Amino acid sequence: MDRPHQTTHFGFRDVPLGEKQTLVNDVFHSVASRYDLMNDLMSAGLHRVWKDIMITTLDPPRSDKPFALLDVAGGTGDIAFRAAKAAGAGFRATVCDINTDMLEVGRNRAAARHLDDKVSFVEGNAEALSFADRSFDAYTIAFGIRNVPRIELALRESYRVLRPGSRFLCLEFSTVDVPGLDRLYDLFSFKVIPPLGRAVTGDAESYQYLVESIRKFPRPSAFAEMISAAGFARVKWQSLSGGIVALHSGWRL
Repeated sequence: MDRPHQTTHFGFRDVPLGEKQTLVNDVFHSVASRYDLMNDLMSAGLHRVWKDIMITTLDPPRSDKPFALLDVAGGTGDIAFRAAKAAGAGFRATVCDINTDMLEVGRNRAAARHLDDKVSFVEGNAEALSFADRSFDAYTIAFGIRNVPRIELALRESYRVLRPGSRFLCLEFSTVDVPGLDRLYDLFSFKVIPPLGRAVTGDAESYQYLVESIRKFPRPSAFAEMISAAGFARVKWQSLSGGIVALHSGWRL
C-alpha cells in the first residue's frame, strides 16, 4: 500500500505538503506589482499602523551601533524600510523572500528611496535559510508565516540565525475577539476582498486563498506555544484592532 501523502491546509483546501509552496508562489507572482495597493484597500490603511507598531516594538538602535535585521517574507521591503527610517547609521537589513517578483518590487523601491546601501534583498526559503548561525540581531516576519508550509521549521531557523539576546517578532492575522466584529469581518473578507482583488489585480482566486489561509492559522495561544517549542523565551503576543492581527514576540536568550 502506498504511504499517504502528508497534507497541509491551503486555504480551506487540503493539498499535499509539497505543493503548498508552489501554490503560494503562484499567488504572489500574480499580485506582486499591486501588493501594497491591495494591502491599503483591504485594511483601510490599518496595515501601516500595525507595521509601525511592530517597528516601535523592535526599537532598533538610533546610534552608530551595528544592528543586523533579517526580515523574512518581506519581499516588497515594507518592514525593512520602516526599520531603516527608525534606526541609526549602524543599521542594515536583509530581506529574504522566496518570490522573485516580490523581491524585484522591493529592490526597485529601495533604489527609489536611496536605501539600497542599507537594505539588501536575497532569494531564500524561510524553512532553510542560507545564513550562518547567530548572524542577526533581530528577525521579523509580517503576514508571511502562515504561507510557510512547515511553520515549525521556519521558527527553528529563525532561532538558529539569531544571536543570543536577540528578538523574534511576527505580525500575523489572528482571531477576531470582539462580538459582532467577527461577523462583519467574515462578511468583508469573503464577500468583498476576492472581488476587490479581481478588480485591482485581475486575480480573485489569490485573495480567496488569502482570506481562507487567515482562518486556518493557529490561534494566538497555539502559535505562541510553537514559538516556545522552537526555543524562544519570554514569548507573548499583543492583539491589535480587536484581534484582526496579533504581534508575537520571543527572545533568544
